[in-house]
Amino acid sequence: MDRTATAVWKGNLKDGKGTLDSQSGTLKGTPYSFKARFEDESGKSGTNPEELIAAAHAGCYAMQLSHFLAENGTPAAELDAKAVVTLVPGTGITGSAITLVGKVPGIDAAKFKELAEKAKAECPVSKALGAIKVSLDARLG
Repeated sequence: MDRTATAVWKGNLKDGKGTLDSQSGTLKGTPYSFKARFEDESGKSGTNPEELIAAAHAGCYAMQLSHFLAENGTPAAELDAKAVVTLVPGTGITGSAITLVGKVPGIDAAKFKELAEKAKAECPVSKALGAIKVSLDARLG
């Protein structure tokens, strides 16, 4: 299975601009720039690679955990996963912190925590991010 995305960049790093397109069409001419990556914390000036990694990590993690919960006989009613990817200019991406609130009928907190940690370790995106710190704060809610 291969998935594709295309980036087109025009200009130099600081003043240039780019667009992203994805195979699914979810990203279609989506703008990204130096400003969106390093200066605009509001996220209003376009996307950036770290935001896309965060989306991929949160989505992958939630899917992986849903599988483990279903295997346990306690399927999730809802999993609300958020990933925060940290970029330190001059150093690079240093971590991805996942926060999860799960609504899982019939599971106790200890088993939920065990499966949440297992999902963090086995999620394909977590594995791909092996060069950085991946943390998890998971709770039932």
